[in-house]
Amino acid sequence: MAYNIGILSELIQQFRQLPGIGSKSAQRLAFHVLDMSAEQASLFTDTILNAKKTLRRCSSCQNLTDTELCPICVSPKRDHSIVLVVESPSDVIAIEKGREFNGLFHVLHGVISPMDNVGPNDIKIKELLVRLKDEQIKEVIIATNPTVEGDATAMYIAKLLKNLDVLTTRLAFGLPIGGDLEYADELTLMKAIENRREI
Repeated sequence: MAYNIGILSELIQQFRQLPGIGSKSAQRLAFHVLDMSAEQASLFTDTILNAKKTLRRCSSCQNLTDTELCPICVSPKRDHSIVLVVESPSDVIAIEKGREFNGLFHVLHGVISPMDNVGPNDIKIKELLVRLKDEQIKEVIIATNPTVEGDATAMYIAKLLKNLDVLTTRLAFGLPIGGDLEYADELTLMKAIENRREI
């Protein structure tokens, strides 16, 4: 059913712009927001605006943080000799849920995708190379998703690291081909990290 009430249509349209949200989900979300009290709606919008204003990229790993360096990068309990390279901040959250990986992360914020005009310079590969020069990193685990773009990005990074004194491994995917790390369960992710292989 289409709604032609101006501001309601705009609200539905805003929700439709979110990834994975179709027409019906957008309508449900719009009506849910309209059912909120004024205080709840205000808190909701303030939280979004505050996140947009406050969150930035960690100067080391490029993950989202509200400080110069994220809590993972500054933690003395983490193994600073291992870096797990992922596509997005949501991948960090998925792996952290498993509580098995104790190293650091590097977030690329995308993958190489010529079809989408995304090249190596459009994602955070240069920042990874700087870290390898400046930090005592012994192993880089490439954990891009098992997609055509993810595999191409992994191979590109592996080639760049080939002549450096660092072990380069790739997750052993017990993950489904074409699947995303974000949607994998903790056990699958743990096994994929344990069974990583050199590339």
